[in-house]
Amino acid sequence: MASAQLAVAVPGRERTSAAPAGSRKGRRRRRWIGLVYLAPGLALYTWIVLVPLGQSFVYSLYQWDGVSAPVPVGVDNYTAFFSDPELVAALRHVVVLVFFFALLPIALGLTSAAILSRRRLRGQSAYRWVLFLPQVITSVVIAVVWKRILAPAGPLNEALRAVGLDSMAKSWLGDTAWALPSLGLIGAWVTFGFCMVLFIAGAQSIPTELYEAARVDGAGPAREFFSIMLPALRPQLAVALTLTVTAALRTFDLVWLTTQGGPGSSTLTPAVLLYRRAFQNPDVGAAAAIGVVMAVFCLVVAVLIQRISERGETP
Repeated sequence: MASAQLAVAVPGRERTSAAPAGSRKGRRRRRWIGLVYLAPGLALYTWIVLVPLGQSFVYSLYQWDGVSAPVPVGVDNYTAFFSDPELVAALRHVVVLVFFFALLPIALGLTSAAILSRRRLRGQSAYRWVLFLPQVITSVVIAVVWKRILAPAGPLNEALRAVGLDSMAKSWLGDTAWALPSLGLIGAWVTFGFCMVLFIAGAQSIPTELYEAARVDGAGPAREFFSIMLPALRPQLAVALTLTVTAALRTFDLVWLTTQGGPGSSTLTPAVLLYRRAFQNPDVGAAAAIGVVMAVFCLVVAVLIQRISERGETP
C-alpha cells in the first residue's frame, strides 16, 4: 500500500526505478547473445590449442619413448630444462637470434620508414614490394636460395675473391663461429620488409600538421623522429616486437632446412632440440616439457610487450 501511494505521489520515481531493471535485463541478454556467438570459436580454439597444450603438459610429467609404458617422473623434465647443457646453449642462441630477428629489422624498418615518409621518392612502391617479398616466399625457398648464396663456391664467396678478399671466403653455414650470425642475417632479411611496411603504414596516419608545427619551431629530422614519429608508432612497435621476438623463440624451419642445428650444436635452438627428442631420440616427456616452457616464454613475452605498450598510452 505504501509503495503504491509513493508511485502515485511521485510518478517519475516509478519510471526511474523500472529503467535500471530493464537495462540490467538487456545487458544480461546481450551478454548471453555475445557468448552464443563466441561459442563456436571458443570450442574450436579449445579443441585445437588448449586440449593439445594440456596433453603436452601431461606428457611432460612422464619419461616415455612413445611405445613402452610411460614412467612418471614428476617435474624432472622441467628441472632438466635449465641444467641440460644442450638446452642452455640453445637458449643462448635464441638470445642472439632475437637481436637478428627482432631488434635489427625493427631499427632498419624505423630508419626506412623515417626516410620514405618524409618525401615521395621515385620507385618507392617497387622498393617496398621488393623488401616485403621475403614475407610471401616459403621458408623452403628462402633456405635453398641462401644455402646456395652462402655455400663455399657460392656468389658471396665468389664476390669476395673477385675483389681480392680471398681470406674472408669461407663456408658461412659450415663454420661454427659464423653459422649462427649467418642464420640470423637470413632471419633479419625475412622480417625487415614486414617491419618496414608496418611502420610506413603507421607513419602515414600521423597528421602532417604535427611535422609542420615542429619545423616552424626549428625541429630537425632527428627531433621530428624522436618527438613525433617514434611515440606515434608505439602500437606498431608493440606488434612488430611481439611477432619477431616470438618468431625468434620458436624458429625451426629455417634452422632445420639450412644447418639442422649444426655444425656441432652452434645453431641449435629449443625447437630443433624438441624435434630431435620427440622423433629422432624418442623422449616424448622431455620434448613436451620443452614445448610447454617455450609456449609459456612466448606468452610472457607477448603479455609484457602489450602491458608496456598500454602503459605508455595511459595519459
